Amino acid sequence: MTKALFLGTPAAAVPALSALSGVADIVAVITKPDAAKGRTKHKAAPPVKEAAGEWGMSVLQPESAAELSEVVAAADFDIGVVVAYGRLLRGEVLAMSPFGFLNVHFSLLPRWRGAAPVERSIIAGDETTGATVMHLDEGLDTGPLIAGREVDIYPEDTGGSLTARLAHIGADLLIDSLEDYISGRRVPAPQMSGLATLAPRLTTAEARLHAATPSDEAALMVRGFNPRPGAWMIVDGERIKVFEAAESSVLVGPGALVFRDDRPVAGFQGGSLELVTVQPAGHKLMSGIAWGNGRRQAPGSVESP
Repeated sequence: MTKALFLGTPAAAVPALSALSGVADIVAVITKPDAAKGRTKHKAAPPVKEAAGEWGMSVLQPESAAELSEVVAAADFDIGVVVAYGRLLRGEVLAMSPFGFLNVHFSLLPRWRGAAPVERSIIAGDETTGATVMHLDEGLDTGPLIAGREVDIYPEDTGGSLTARLAHIGADLLIDSLEDYISGRRVPAPQMSGLATLAPRLTTAEARLHAATPSDEAALMVRGFNPRPGAWMIVDGERIKVFEAAESSVLVGPGALVFRDDRPVAGFQGGSLELVTVQPAGHKLMSGIAWGNGRRQAPGSVESP
């Protein structure tokens, strides 16, 4: 049986780890170190570490690129599989595997190379996306392609829900193509770099909604930035995250907040959105109606930067 080294960190990498364990001997799982979470700053294990531990797999958590090189060099494996590990692999590491390292990426490369391909595809208004298996090189998602599968982006998809769906599709794609790749029946093909687009990490600043935001873009931002970092706005000095919104027929001027039938409606450029699910600062998720009741349906304004 093929001996595999798995590198991954978030929940989106767990389906691939599970699927790989059925067709390969996983000699070790490498994941990022435990990280501080929430306001308590208590350290929490990455989802891949938790899953690998439950399945009795050996888990390694190198803290630096140099330590990663040492860990990989000491492993006895045929092929490496990388899914959202969170760190680029140096050329010296890539050369340590007889069959190289395969990466499951959540887009149809070369579109959306980078850290946030799923969210960027939604925010851009793409109608389709997919999962890709590629042979890693030293570039940022520039390696030759082994397999890909296109999927539709549904109107209700969020960054979180689409990532979860692509995680399972990517896991299936990895297993479907792994044996053919190792046997030489499937040869990696170079990417068409002229079609490449970049998907940099999401920032909180870019997730801000305000009066000048076109309403259709605002709706896409709410979906794409859900659950992280969360689209947000400042309403009368109060910071509000918006996790679900819906197009509204209520005519509201850009930057204004009104209530119709107890439902909060915010105006943007070219249209209005009902704020369906929100999270005021320091509070849990709640319906827009509950938030409105807390402020007694008082009209307000959305502050601009």
